[in-house]
Amino acid sequence: MIPYICKERDAQSLAIDIIAPEAFDSWLDSQSDLVKNWISAQDFDARDGKHISLPDAQGCIASILLIKNMESWDLWALASLPAALPAGQYFLKNDLSVKQATDAAIGWSLATYVFDRYKKNEKKFATLALPENADAPQVERTVYAIGLVRDLINLPASDMGPRALEGAASQIAGEFEARQVNVIGDDLLTYHYPMVHAVGRAANDEPRLIDMTWGDASNPKVTLVGKGVCFDTGGLDLKPSAAMLTMKKDMGGAAMVLGLAHMIMDANLPIRLRVLVPAVENSVSANSYRPGDVLTARNGTTVEIGNTDAEGRLVLADALCAADEEEPDLLMDFATLTGAARVAVGTEIAATFTDDDALYDEIAQHAKSENDPVWRMPLWGDYRTLIDSKIADVNNAGSSGFGGAITAGLFLKEFVKKSKSWVHFDIMAYNNRVRPGRPIGGEGFAIRAVFSLLNERYGKN
Repeated sequence: MIPYICKERDAQSLAIDIIAPEAFDSWLDSQSDLVKNWISAQDFDARDGKHISLPDAQGCIASILLIKNMESWDLWALASLPAALPAGQYFLKNDLSVKQATDAAIGWSLATYVFDRYKKNEKKFATLALPENADAPQVERTVYAIGLVRDLINLPASDMGPRALEGAASQIAGEFEARQVNVIGDDLLTYHYPMVHAVGRAANDEPRLIDMTWGDASNPKVTLVGKGVCFDTGGLDLKPSAAMLTMKKDMGGAAMVLGLAHMIMDANLPIRLRVLVPAVENSVSANSYRPGDVLTARNGTTVEIGNTDAEGRLVLADALCAADEEEPDLLMDFATLTGAARVAVGTEIAATFTDDDALYDEIAQHAKSENDPVWRMPLWGDYRTLIDSKIADVNNAGSSGFGGAITAGLFLKEFVKKSKSWVHFDIMAYNNRVRPGRPIGGEGFAIRAVFSLLNERYGKN
């Protein structure tokens, strides 16, 4: 089931007629005096993205006119309509390609998303008949995955701590008969995830490493690692209160990989998928890890703690080590890692780090096609000295206030040695402003682009 999308239209459905801005004048010339007078009285501005309801002779709505340049058609082309149109059923009058029709349905449905777990919301949206040519399974899996990502991020830490995040992963694993192993509490020391343990041990909700595998072991290995810091106080290097207000989203990387994994398994891509999520709360207690401590990572690398608020890279390091041991064909990590990345590319673009030029070219191509923006940042080797330590192999915080996203990427690179290809996404995982189809709150970053890439590489489509 796709929210506010119906498989077939009924007899009362109203048409949405899409015309290009440059075609408006000639279209208007062909209309009745009633329509001409109505449009004139409304002082309609026929710019790209604008719409108007057209009347019939009885004064009821006969159809909807949407001004849209088809050359700039994307996922959000219709996203302003579900909330703006009267509740009821509509259909697209125009012929669309498979891609255009699929995007139209995805964007329409995503525009009806409301997070209403704690506050009743009775908002009604317009319903769209599934456009002809639309790939219904792709619409359904994308809408479900993005809705899942949004829900996981929007849930407060009181209901989405490490244990609950494990439960969310277990539901997905159960749906697709994936194998899941959860390493919890002091067992993290036994099974060699010492930095996950150190970061999360101060919280009442025990830290854990969630490890899910699915697919034929003989298929290409694709591994996803997601930062699962369910709340980040900053640890002993405590954040200011204002900076904590959105820290429920610090598990956004985990939400991305779970949403992406659901898409992959739902599409039954012929890969061997592994998902690793270090799930912790970076809290404050008598046993908190401290600035100046030296931790030993899973691969034996010693890490001096320059700042306890740079905890995400620590838990990712252990998970990346575990992923790297299998020498996957493709290793991807997603993390709400640095404010520096937000300064560099803003809050709506995924800062992307990789040494694999061909991989980035593929990602960029699919990001453009899916309107799921990424921007490449350098893994600039000369900055490696900025995370040197006098007493350990590496420091978790850079010695300079500049280039923080780069030094964080270089830190992660220390733990990826055997993987054939690796990419790191430093993401916001949150909408700070309202745009059509994208309400304020949790948001999927780069996963539509990555799924499109994987589907092209490995899928049957």
